[in-house]
Amino acid sequence: MARIDAFLKLGLAQNCSDLHLAVGVPPMLRMNGDLMPIKFRNLGDTELEAYITEILTRTQQEHFHEGHDLDFSYISAEGGRFRVNVYRKETGVGATFRSIPSELPSLDQLGLPSIVKKLCDYHQGMILVTGSTGTGKSTTLAAMIDLLNQTRRLNIVSLEDPIEFVHRSKNSQIIQRELGTHLPTFAEGVRAAMREDPDVILVGELRDAETISMAMTAAETGHLVLGTLHTTSAVKTIDRIIDALPVDEREQTKSFLAQSLIAVVTQVLVKSADGRGRRAICEVMVMTKAIAKLVMTDQTHQVPSQLQTGKEYGMQLLDMALLNGIKAKEIDPDDAFAYAADKRQFHNYVTDTSILPKLELAGS
Repeated sequence: MARIDAFLKLGLAQNCSDLHLAVGVPPMLRMNGDLMPIKFRNLGDTELEAYITEILTRTQQEHFHEGHDLDFSYISAEGGRFRVNVYRKETGVGATFRSIPSELPSLDQLGLPSIVKKLCDYHQGMILVTGSTGTGKSTTLAAMIDLLNQTRRLNIVSLEDPIEFVHRSKNSQIIQRELGTHLPTFAEGVRAAMREDPDVILVGELRDAETISMAMTAAETGHLVLGTLHTTSAVKTIDRIIDALPVDEREQTKSFLAQSLIAVVTQVLVKSADGRGRRAICEVMVMTKAIAKLVMTDQTHQVPSQLQTGKEYGMQLLDMALLNGIKAKEIDPDDAFAYAADKRQFHNYVTDTSILPKLELAGS
């Protein structure tokens, strides 16, 4: 058994989402959003590198020693599955292990808005799930793929970095390909997928102009494309895509967004009211004629007003969703306050008033 498995076993026993290992500090577990140190000595550089090397393949070791970061999946001796990132920093080696649940939760179990399930009825176009790192984007996409797998007969090609949830083909065929193992880049993966008679293509991350362009082409040519971006609102998502592509393609990109972007779902994870977990809270934008016109006329700054009044389409601003979660006693109001854009609406709900000036002075 690899020595690192002991830390992973402890994290699983306490239902933690992540294990962090870094030189000069003890191992740390993330529990309900907060980092907590394990009662253990501070890790030394040689010691930590030995822990990590035990679970790497020869190819991964060579790649890491050449100065590259590593992203891969790992199954511990206890059977737990983890997404791993290994890196170097000023003081030495570091690693983060993200726990992947053994059972894939459904969209209902995740507590996502009902519109997310309805988005799975589309046959072509692009659906984006966005948010910061660690907000559950991969889990939401996996739950959407699982719903498609159960309810439709499709050929689904999933491009991931790394593969997290392992899908078993049910009514659909699911082909999972991993970056670095089965394909060199996401762009190459999309290009190859389009020759594999796909109905649905999942792109783990639209991380560069070439990948975005290939994903747009796939969505325009009759495929349903699901993907992620590290953006924190619908407006920022639209602007990121437009800015990522060459200036001379700007009008073409806006036309694509207006015609082929189905929806943007932006997630944050907020502590539950009882403090025993975290809950996904979403901003939802569904492309309507009104929003399409705003995109075409460079008025994306007016999109939030459409989200505010678009409840009939399943749309909602993040602040609206946070307030609803507080009123339903589903989420912690103090944690919700930290994620709110217009914090003035949340002042009356905050229980720890000491956080008000701190967060406002921080530029809220």
